[in-house]
Amino acid sequence: MNIQNEYMGRVEQNDKGTILWLTGWSMTDAVFDSLRQRLPDYQHLSLDYSTMSASADMLELVETTVKRLSRAVRSDRLDEVAAHGDIGMPELFHVLKGGCGGKVPRAPLLISGWSLGAILALGLTTKGYADGLVLFSATARFVREKKELSLGVHDAYVRQMIRGIAKDRSDVETRFRKMMFTVREWEMGYADHLPPVGYWTPEALLAGLQILRYEDHLPDLARIDCPVLLFHGYGDKICPYDAGVELLDRLPRAKLVTLYDRGHASFLGDEVRIEKEWRRWRHEHKQEMG
Repeated sequence: MNIQNEYMGRVEQNDKGTILWLTGWSMTDAVFDSLRQRLPDYQHLSLDYSTMSASADMLELVETTVKRLSRAVRSDRLDEVAAHGDIGMPELFHVLKGGCGGKVPRAPLLISGWSLGAILALGLTTKGYADGLVLFSATARFVREKKELSLGVHDAYVRQMIRGIAKDRSDVETRFRKMMFTVREWEMGYADHLPPVGYWTPEALLAGLQILRYEDHLPDLARIDCPVLLFHGYGDKICPYDAGVELLDRLPRAKLVTLYDRGHASFLGDEVRIEKEWRRWRHEHKQEMG
């Protein structure tokens, strides 16, 4: 079998399960494309919350969709007509993007979140919707008091972003992106892999910032009993590395992979290593996750 046919065979099998990708603030899910291409034996789905008008709407969309997806995966069916409450529900495919089509999503269900998406993923997992988590630049609580700024940012910084969006949202997004990369990453051109600014509506940008201000999953971490793989850039200025260590210490079954000289978007350019670590972790938990 040649390389292309082998690759296509892996794509068609999707035997490792389903990954739901939850992207970060102001970003499209296209930032994950290079990494997803290295994981063709998974079924890839993503959720777009870039047009939500309020934080409550964003949280409701994410939880309702993932609840339905989780039930569909575990029941091994997704009918055109709703059955057993929300199993089925063709509306599910109107909000999910990816290679599912009319096929039943494959178990297990993994949720992979980055930054804001990681906070959303942690909240979903406390309710038992995921069989495993893979998180990038994750924190359980983004906003911190002054004495805890090694773990996050002060609320004044987020409030400044909120005020700035009303004046010049492009400037706010551009400044935010400049903080995402180390000096080396800028020199390597990793910032060029980001989608253009302006994809999210101003209302969605504000909704996402409100979630970052108020969501706090620190009290919930001990209840997350599924395997968790954490990737964190040591030079992350947005979600500091110590926030990843905090997750490692508080999550019962977490593994932390430190990406040195990397910032907030550590998966860009490190796809080969991340794939290897991901597959090693998946193999370690093969028996329980299936």
